[in-house]
Amino acid sequence: MSETSTTLIHHPYKPPAGFDAIPPGIYKASTIAFPTVAALRSRDWKHKTGYTYGLHGTPTTFTLEERIATLEGGKYCTLVPSGLASVVLVGMALLKAGDELLIPDNAYGPNKAFAQGELAAWGITHRFYDAMNPADLAAKLGPKTRLVWIEAPGSITLEFPDMPALVAAVKAHKGAHASGIVTALDNTWGAGLAFNAFDLGLDISVQALTKYPSGGADVLMGSVVTRDEALHHLVHFCHMRVGYGVSGNDAELVLRGLNSVALRYAAQDAATRALAGWLQTRPQVAAVLHPALPGSPGHDTWKRDCKGAACLMSAVFKPELTQAQVDDFCDSLKLFKLGYSWAGPMSLCAPYDIPALRTTPWPYKGGLVRFSVGLEAVADLQADLAQALEKAM
Repeated sequence: MSETSTTLIHHPYKPPAGFDAIPPGIYKASTIAFPTVAALRSRDWKHKTGYTYGLHGTPTTFTLEERIATLEGGKYCTLVPSGLASVVLVGMALLKAGDELLIPDNAYGPNKAFAQGELAAWGITHRFYDAMNPADLAAKLGPKTRLVWIEAPGSITLEFPDMPALVAAVKAHKGAHASGIVTALDNTWGAGLAFNAFDLGLDISVQALTKYPSGGADVLMGSVVTRDEALHHLVHFCHMRVGYGVSGNDAELVLRGLNSVALRYAAQDAATRALAGWLQTRPQVAAVLHPALPGSPGHDTWKRDCKGAACLMSAVFKPELTQAQVDDFCDSLKLFKLGYSWAGPMSLCAPYDIPALRTTPWPYKGGLVRFSVGLEAVADLQADLAQALEKAM
C-alpha cells in the first residue's frame, strides 16, 4: 500500500501542453510546489509574478482579479470571501485607533454595524452623514477623518447621491488639512457597468461579486479595486495578514458569470424600469423609489452620471395600509420569493422598517418593500404583483 500511495502522490505523468479551452483553467491549491530552494526564496506574489501559497493567489484567482479590475475601470484588485468582507478589509487596512470614518446614513446595514461594533472596540470612531447633502458631509469632516464611504444608490431606499460633489467636499478638506482622506464606494449596484467610479473621483471601489458578476445566486465573494498602487498594497498586505482567501471553485463560478454580466444587467434593468413604472400607477402605492424614475431622489444626478440602473426598486405603500397588509402582500407573491440578496435569476422581495435603520428622519409613513427583479418574463412578474395587491389590499 505504501508504494501505491507514494506513486499516486508523486505520479510522473504530466499532461501535454497546448490545451486552450474557452473557460480559464481552475486551480485549487493550498500548497504551491517550488522546483528549487532558490525559486522558493525568490517568488514574489505581491506583483503576480509567481505563486507562493494558495491564499496569495493561483492562476484562477489572478485571472479573476484582472478581469474584475477591468470591469471596474481600475488597475488592481483583491478578492475576498464576501461583499461584506470587502468592506471590512478596507476598514482594517486603512484605519487605526484614533481615526474616524464617515458613513452615509442610508448605507448597507452591515457596514454601519461593523463601525458600531468592531471598529468602535478598536478605538476608531464614526459618524453618519446625509448622502444627499454634500454640505452635511463637508461639515462633518474632521482632523481625524481618514475614510469616507459612499454608496450609490443608498441601500434599500435607492437615493442616488451626487458622487462628484461628495468627492469634491473630501478633496477640499484634504487640501485644507492635508489629512489624506480616502474615499471608498460600495459599487455593488453599479457593478462597474452603470458608471466608472474612478472617473468620478473615487479612490476605492468594492463590490459584492455575489450579486451581478456571479449572477447565479450560488456563490459568495467580494472585491476591492483601486487605480492607486500604494492603496492596493495597504489593502493587499492586510488581506495577506488576516488570511482571506477564495476557492478555485468559487472563482470559476464568478468567471463564468462575467461572460454574461452586461447582458443580464441590461435585461434586468429594462425589466425593473417597466415594473417600477407600472407600480407607480397602483392606487395602493404612495411612491416607487428607483433612480431612473423622474421624481425619485437623485434622479437628475443618476441621469447625468449613469448608463444603467440595475434590478432594484422599492415601493412605499400608502400609510392607511397596515404593516400586516404589507406583509400579506409579500406572502401572497408567487414568483417574487422572500429573500435578502439580489441580481440572481429569480425575483425577490423583502419588507423593511426604514426608520429603525436610520438616524435621520424618513419622509414616508407607509410600509416599504424592496424588490429585486430577476430574469423571468416581465408580464409574468407584473401579473404576480397584481394578484398579490388584489389579494392583500
